[in-house]
Amino acid sequence: MEATVDELSAAYDDFVAAAVAVLEARAQAQQPGSGGGEKTAATDAALEAFKQRWELFRVACDHAEELVESIRQRIGSECLVDEATGSSASAPAGSAAAPGIKPISAVRLEQMSKAVRWLVIELQHGAGGASVPGAGGAAAPNPSAGAGHGGVDARFADDGAQ
Repeated sequence: MEATVDELSAAYDDFVAAAVAVLEARAQAQQPGSGGGEKTAATDAALEAFKQRWELFRVACDHAEELVESIRQRIGSECLVDEATGSSASAPAGSAAAPGIKPISAVRLEQMSKAVRWLVIELQHGAGGASVPGAGGAAAPNPSAGAGHGGVDARFADDGAQ
């Protein structure tokens, strides 16, 4: 993370320096005896450098944004696991995640999460006949839903065993 912050800071400093160079080149071009404010080769070069630094700064911002998003997702996943397993650091010792809901193991939560992701992917790709609309628009269960998804039944019928 420190490297990303350093990269962003350096790109910002370069961008600001390029902006200053553009302003200085324009001021130089507008001095008496220099042609009355016409665009010069120095101004063109400064503007080109400014454009390049702007692009580099945007790339550095994108990298920083990707890092923040990945950290946000990781923290969210860790909080979800903590809540589901009842091991939240902010909860008082011995308290359950929620009254009436039994905590589940982190491994079981990960298995269920993978099964749900696979089902979503199958649904997005048309499922190739994996579910057939039944009466009332409900989907018929797929008998092989657990196969290939970490051995987890997509309906999670064995959650009471946890």
